[in-house]
Amino acid sequence: MGFPEVKFRIVENRRCPLYTYGDTFCLTGIAIAMKSSDDNSCITTSVVHTPSERKSCKILNADLTRLIIQYERGDKIPVCMISCSGCTGSVRLEHNKDDILSPQEGEAMLSDELSSMMHLLSGFAFFKSIDQSNLDKVMQFFRMKTFNPGDVIIRKGEVGGNFFIIASGCVNVLNEGGIAISTLNKGDVFGEMSLICNERVSATIQVKEQASILYIDRENFSKIIERYPTVQLYFSRMMANRLSKSNTVRSADLSSGMIGNLSDIPAEALFQTLNMNTKTGILTIQELSRGTARFSFRQGALIKAKYDEISGEEAFYEVLKEHNGRFRFTPGIPPDQFETPEIGYFMKLLMEGMRRLDEGRSRSAN
Repeated sequence: MGFPEVKFRIVENRRCPLYTYGDTFCLTGIAIAMKSSDDNSCITTSVVHTPSERKSCKILNADLTRLIIQYERGDKIPVCMISCSGCTGSVRLEHNKDDILSPQEGEAMLSDELSSMMHLLSGFAFFKSIDQSNLDKVMQFFRMKTFNPGDVIIRKGEVGGNFFIIASGCVNVLNEGGIAISTLNKGDVFGEMSLICNERVSATIQVKEQASILYIDRENFSKIIERYPTVQLYFSRMMANRLSKSNTVRSADLSSGMIGNLSDIPAEALFQTLNMNTKTGILTIQELSRGTARFSFRQGALIKAKYDEISGEEAFYEVLKEHNGRFRFTPGIPPDQFETPEIGYFMKLLMEGMRRLDEGRSRSAN
């Protein structure tokens, strides 16, 4: 019996000399007949396919090959995370049986309408963030709908369910009083914040001129973000630009230090501003429910986190729950932190933290 193809993706990189975050490895097995005078039998040998243009690592290959032994005992490959045993660095790889995009309403083919628009759509910023060889695969999970002037696509306070891209036409962003505060045009996106941060829709979107809108559901949106790190980077940059435009004074203050309150800027926005502005320094947050928290950033990467008796990524997750407290960002870190490994890839930490917040709110509601 052969071994089905299984994919593992790097979700954490600690100074690995060969690979980087998001690299994918395909593990396959081949049944080889073993003939002898006594009987005929077969064994399974593994083949590890490394990312293109990357060197093969014997240590990592050996770690992955151990899964073949597990499979030979009759076990199924579980949804799991494994760690490379490492050399000068190390990586963590994740296998998820659900890491496959699922067509909406059973459709697995790119519609004729979308096929005819591929040239136009491929020029949109979102689709530019996806490798050309994968563009068709991603596009087939989008649907298209036409809206007339005055139609409301999403309404402030609703639970976000889809991510939208404007293929043609334009829409208005309305405030609580129903007044248009900005206009989104062809190629612009909306609805992503409610999905990424697991929050309710923050603004009403109403069609200004007849518009054709691409949309994809929450499940497939999450899988695209997980599968394509460049899409994560696209959203990180976009969210940082929005923060910068909405609060230029705060962004400028980061160069010399910054103070403020979590009631004015949520913890997730504060962390993300430091990350996307590639700041180096120490963020101290006082007057929290458990006391004081301290976080060290190096070029935007989170390298140390401490809150009460909690440290590491769990400290990061706990502070995301806080709504009140005073913070101060001080540029610069001690020399002994120049080589400190990252706690984890920032966008993955943020998305996991927001997922936990959403689960906590759901349990409280029940």
